[in-house]
Amino acid sequence: MAGPAVLTALRTLRPGTLAATSARLLVPTQPVLPPASRESCPPWRTSPSRALRLCPALYAGHNKWSKVKHIKGPKDEARGVMFMKFAMMIKIAVKEGGSNPEMNINLAQILAQCRSKNMPKASIEAAIKNAAKPLSQHMFEARGPGGCLLLIEVLTDNNTRSHQEIKRLLTKNGGTLSEGARHNFNRRGLVEVPGQNISTERALELAIEAGAEDVQEAEDEEEQPLLQFICDMTDVKKVRASLEELGMKVTSAGLEFVPRNLVSLNQDHLNAASTLIEALTDYPDVVRVWDNIQVDG
Repeated sequence: MAGPAVLTALRTLRPGTLAATSARLLVPTQPVLPPASRESCPPWRTSPSRALRLCPALYAGHNKWSKVKHIKGPKDEARGVMFMKFAMMIKIAVKEGGSNPEMNINLAQILAQCRSKNMPKASIEAAIKNAAKPLSQHMFEARGPGGCLLLIEVLTDNNTRSHQEIKRLLTKNGGTLSEGARHNFNRRGLVEVPGQNISTERALELAIEAGAEDVQEAEDEEEQPLLQFICDMTDVKKVRASLEELGMKVTSAGLEFVPRNLVSLNQDHLNAASTLIEALTDYPDVVRVWDNIQVDG
């Protein structure tokens, strides 16, 4: 629970100040590390301070591309693709932690997302059952137009075919395989709630009270506002429960790759990057694509 001094400071801020400046709020009783120290020792790993910020959506897997160009097909087709991707995510979660959601937190969170999107129960059960089939998981690292970095998660029954096709799609759309791209991403927990009628001050209060590290603005597939609460991978369940106790409706919770550094692209590179990500996402063996692209407004 936030202390009186923290909440008093929050309530004195003007709406929009935090979003405009990407300011960071540090718990006042903890020392603030100098910039060089913060780069080498991320606050969620070694520092006793907890940094909170509110800024525009940064992550792939959400609707940040809607303002660049149209990359989604008709709703029915997009819905089918979404269910297919969910099925692949279920298979990966089962392979990593088993088929019992009570013992596999990641699987439990994915199943909750499936139900929130009305994925048929039969499709969910089939995905869990089919996870026993001999499929292999891979993470391709790539560099795209304008120097952006991509992580491409793949689940396949033919490694050679997938590797050749990913390489072909990259080459055709201005990208290339690039070892080391993964070092620009951290695996973090992410809990999403609807962001309607929630001020920046209240969002920060919720983050502090729920034990999250960061909170960010985003949009869902229908371009409705979301709040994304970022936390340690092991704290997803705790943060989700805390937000629900605070009266928030959680729409999804799980693990994401969060970029350490973002890159801004000119309009030509931005359009080319969106085309590349669309082509990769449409390939059946691709589960998800993460990027470090900053898309403004």
